[in-house]
Amino acid sequence: MSRFAYVNGTYRPLRDAVVHVEDRGFQFADGVYEVWSVFDGRLADFEGHLTRLWRSLDELRIDRPMSPEALARVLKETVRRNRVREGLVYIQITRGTARRDHPFPAEGTPPSVVVTARTLPLAKGNAAAVKGVAVITQPDIRWGRCDIKTVGLLPNVLAKQAAKERGAAEAWMVDEMGLVTEGSSTNAWIVDEHGKLRTRDTQSNILRGITRAAVLEMAAKEGIELEERAFSVDEARRAREAFYTSASGFVMPAVSIDGVKIGDGKPGPVATRLRTLYLERARREAI
Repeated sequence: MSRFAYVNGTYRPLRDAVVHVEDRGFQFADGVYEVWSVFDGRLADFEGHLTRLWRSLDELRIDRPMSPEALARVLKETVRRNRVREGLVYIQITRGTARRDHPFPAEGTPPSVVVTARTLPLAKGNAAAVKGVAVITQPDIRWGRCDIKTVGLLPNVLAKQAAKERGAAEAWMVDEMGLVTEGSSTNAWIVDEHGKLRTRDTQSNILRGITRAAVLEMAAKEGIELEERAFSVDEARRAREAFYTSASGFVMPAVSIDGVKIGDGKPGPVATRLRTLYLERARREAI
């Protein structure tokens, strides 16, 4: 099946979907992105991801390219044209095309907007969640504004590749104090040895995960004792459970860290319950 992309106002076959060589996303990673999960052809957590997208643009002083209503139409049409029922839709917005120079281009330079969508069968993720996955740890060498969802992802790419080469699904970043910040494309969680659910608080050194926020809300409603506080690699290895959250992985149990078995080496009841609740919510509230 041919795939289609939205590029600066038009829908094109993927092979023809190109941007200018002097687009600032290509030249400087001067852009942001966002990802929505797709359930039954509808967008999950639409408002949360939209709010984060607008915030990322505002932090970098990139103009919002269209209204929320127009953006929703573009996202849904890209999903429709690609016949995606279960999967992801991705948007990248850059500061636009201009002569290569470090300062911002002239005021009024239109942002570049690219949207793509692809199928990602839920069954594959569910199969992984039943068994649990492995994670590794990597030094966090990213820049100091990881709260902005920019396209500058080279450290994340290197960490994810290191995980792949070691047979793991994810890499958890570790700061200079030995504390886990987040995953290369996920937020990190544990149920510590005392039974408390923990994930790092949101400062400028981690991303404000939309799935993370939903899981915090659901955990509170379930009466799960939780705390937004950093944990060390050693605490993670001693934890009863570990898992990560993201728009594509939802709630994914981790059963080992750097080869050390977590708990009994199987997905735990907290992660399993939260995954079920999140998938039910996402399907119910998708637009």
